[in-house]
Amino acid sequence: MRMLCACRVVFFRLSPLSRAGTMVLPLVSRWSARVLWASPGWRRTYTQRACVGLKRLGCPRGVYSPLAHRAYSVVAGGPEVTLTPERYPVQRLPFSTVSEEDLAAFECIIPGRVITDPEQLQTCNVDWLKTVRGCSKVLLRPQTSEEVSQILRHCYKRNLAVNPQGGNTGMVGGSVPVFDEVILSTALMNQVISFHDVSGILVCQAGCVLEELSRYVQERDFIMPLDLGAKGSCHIGGNVATNAGGLRFLRYGSLRGTVLGLEVVLADGTILNCLTSLRKDNTGYDLKQMFIGSEGTLGVITAVSIVCPPRPKAVNVAFLGCPGFAEVLQTFRTCRGMLGEILSAFEFMDTECMQLVGQHLQLTNPVQESPFYVLVETSGSSAGHDAEKLTNVLEQVLNSGLVTDGTMATDQRKVQMLWALRERITEALSRDGYVFKYDLSLPVERLYDLVIDLRTRLGPRAKHVVGYGHLGDGNLHLNVTAEAFSRELLGALEPYVYAWTAEQRGSVSAEHGLGFKKKDVLGYSKPPVAVTLMQQLKAMLDPEGILNPYKTLPAQA
Repeated sequence: MRMLCACRVVFFRLSPLSRAGTMVLPLVSRWSARVLWASPGWRRTYTQRACVGLKRLGCPRGVYSPLAHRAYSVVAGGPEVTLTPERYPVQRLPFSTVSEEDLAAFECIIPGRVITDPEQLQTCNVDWLKTVRGCSKVLLRPQTSEEVSQILRHCYKRNLAVNPQGGNTGMVGGSVPVFDEVILSTALMNQVISFHDVSGILVCQAGCVLEELSRYVQERDFIMPLDLGAKGSCHIGGNVATNAGGLRFLRYGSLRGTVLGLEVVLADGTILNCLTSLRKDNTGYDLKQMFIGSEGTLGVITAVSIVCPPRPKAVNVAFLGCPGFAEVLQTFRTCRGMLGEILSAFEFMDTECMQLVGQHLQLTNPVQESPFYVLVETSGSSAGHDAEKLTNVLEQVLNSGLVTDGTMATDQRKVQMLWALRERITEALSRDGYVFKYDLSLPVERLYDLVIDLRTRLGPRAKHVVGYGHLGDGNLHLNVTAEAFSRELLGALEPYVYAWTAEQRGSVSAEHGLGFKKKDVLGYSKPPVAVTLMQQLKAMLDPEGILNPYKTLPAQA
């Protein structure tokens, strides 16, 4: 055992038997060393309940997920959310309104699954951030792509606007109506179609909940290539439609690489079946890429083919405190260089984030208070090899002063406890007041500069200005909270944040999409020719503009 007096960290040289458990770098008073000690079955890093033979997937039951309740808590117990047209300058386009004849036609297509009850419609009209609210009078719940096709065919003929909706966990108002659009929910399209246990290729309907799919493939020794804080509610179709990034992007890359094929229903009801399971198919244009990230504006995704990586045999997570952002960057550089292929996540958060998860969610900081924190995850096939590599890294960053305190876990329950500190920041922010959210891609060396800049610029007008995100991807989640929505504060933030990002040649949307809130700032990240081409593509595939109107693209003059 060696004492690192400079940073008051006790570093344990574990015996071979003990090293198979969990190493605790500091003996912090709030968590005893025993808290992060691995169970005898530590090698099973993904302990899941059995659901053998499950083909129909629904919402998870009795399984911890920080944001699993998102879509169902948006209006209960709080003030009514302001209607979107009353808060934002937007005018209704000349679409038809739903008539009794339309409702009768929908009932013929999907008997018993046409919802008009105002109480049931309430949560579907409001985003989970409680920032935008539509006034749709009808919710449709199809179960098959053919039913989606018949619904869209009718809406296309009648010029009825349609709002596709998955788990309603989006951050930019893209998943709820702006006015009275028909809500087309994929919630009942939740069946696994096939899974190949050699290739790891999963084919499923778009309404499958990500956490349920994760459980399904984990039982077959695979994992989903993406993981999100909202996994308990979000749908795989919505993930693809928004090109969601998430916590595994550093290791497994974008959905543009892992999605092999899609089934999509176009605006006029045409079913486009490109649901291939081939890893290589170089015939013609790759049409699926048009719909990945299109946010339901070009077609409704009804089924997905996606390749799943093998389940890692060993997962380690370290949670570390850093004295400054420069040390965060150096710690990332060290981890990337020394961990190589087993580095699967590198997340950072500032001290205000930690204070908020403690204040609003009563989560405990497992290390001494620091200006910044990083979460490092490794995933590999050899527990001993991975633990040794991570141990060497932690020794390096501790000895060099890059890290002042830290703790490490291999047991799945303790791994989840450490991940909760990062995953539940969004939830804590939502309880702090009205949240102005920005999802930016920036050069990694400038990632935190905007947070510091805005604290000075906003002063006491903001309750909190916090920064966290996926450092390994150059993705900053910038959040500003206030007691209530303020046009003055919004004016101080926009377009300043977007112009600042553009000056760094960054992106105004790293992974959340543009939705309703960010559609008019597309020009900060794309040249006029690109925006025009996108508008032409939209006009070709959806000439009447009925699919998710008012979203993704700026309005044409």
